[in-house]
Amino acid sequence: MQRRWRICGRAVKPFNQAARHGTAGRTLRQILDEIKPEAAYFTTIDGRRGAILVVDLKEPSDMLRLAEPWLLSFNAIIEIQPVMTLQDMEKAGMDAIADRWK
Repeated sequence: MQRRWRICGRAVKPFNQAARHGTAGRTLRQILDEIKPEAAYFTTIDGRRGAILVVDLKEPSDMLRLAEPWLLSFNAIIEIQPVMTLQDMEKAGMDAIADRWK
């Protein structure tokens, strides 16, 4: 499993329009049901509505499956960033790498 943080900074106007038409919540639920994140957090990012999701990115082509619903529904700005657990860092040999670069 490769975990990724997925950050969606939604464009203000498209999301506001969806909210005013009563479709924003339903669309968010549909997207989350489709992509099945391990965790989802809603917050502000750079002063705009945003979401931080933990998802499993098994293949590079998964980026389309994860990003397109946000892009098409809300004209979102998408960033996909890799993250590691402590176990991932240990597996990578962080201590040995650090020793070589003292």
